[in-house]
Amino acid sequence: MVSENLGKVRGRISAACERVERDPLEVKIVAVTKTHPPEVVREAIAAGINIIGENRVQEAEVKYKEIEAEIEWHLVGHLQRNKVRKALDIFSMIQSLDSKRLADEIEKESAKLDKMTPCLIEVNTSGEETKFGVAPDDLAGLVAEVLKLEHIKLVGLMTVGPLTQDKDRIRRSFVLLRELRNRVESVFGCYMPHLSMGMSDDFEIAVQEGATMLRLGRVLFGPRQSFAGA
Repeated sequence: MVSENLGKVRGRISAACERVERDPLEVKIVAVTKTHPPEVVREAIAAGINIIGENRVQEAEVKYKEIEAEIEWHLVGHLQRNKVRKALDIFSMIQSLDSKRLADEIEKESAKLDKMTPCLIEVNTSGEETKFGVAPDDLAGLVAEVLKLEHIKLVGLMTVGPLTQDKDRIRRSFVLLRELRNRVESVFGCYMPHLSMGMSDDFEIAVQEGATMLRLGRVLFGPRQSFAGA
């Protein structure tokens, strides 16, 4: 099932890229396996997925220990500061950096491990109070602080589109993230290649607006499941 769904998704990505003259190879799929058991992760890897996204450190730890494969693991959910050390043992990228306090903790634990941790700053582009992420007006201040740190490599921005059927509103959220990235690169002279935006219901809009990473779950794996580690 996953292989068939992945083929369909890649076809939709290619069509979206064609409409805006993008190369589909610029767009990476982060397969979000939240609540799905390890065997589903293995099926995704067998189908050609090489980036697995997880929302929770505890759940990811169970799967990470069971699966031996040369893949990337990305944390795409909110990270509590007391879980940072464990997260750094598992994840090759943190997509949900959203505060100076969290950045300082990632820096401290990364220094102990003598590693450079790639991170995306999560931005709340929809203004929804239920969402995590730094406010757009506060992004520059956080970027300035993160760029001072020696063990964090800032490689882009992430956002969660608004929960709505209004495609124009969704598009505005993604356009804002792209514009914020461009502004940050211009002001700070840094290179941030990645825009992580777009999920199962809105990824084609995200592709058209410049997404380089799509966080896809349901469209690949169907309804959420549950297992002992979730």
